[in-house]
Amino acid sequence: MTSQTGGSPTGGGLHDRLDALLQSPGPLDKRTLLATLEAEAGAREIRAYKAGWNDALSELRRH
Repeated sequence: MTSQTGGSPTGGGLHDRLDALLQSPGPLDKRTLLATLEAEAGAREIRAYKAGWNDALSELRRH
């Protein structure tokens, strides 16, 4: 099962992603950083939404 942020239960949260982006070797301007984080948050939201639907469908199949 995934966490509410859409990540895996073993970690890899947005904080870790932000840290990795800030530690990356290339220069990263504020707009690029914001766009990258927005894309990451959107992808996590979609995964969490899908996981919720999958959980609901699994529950329906059991009954």
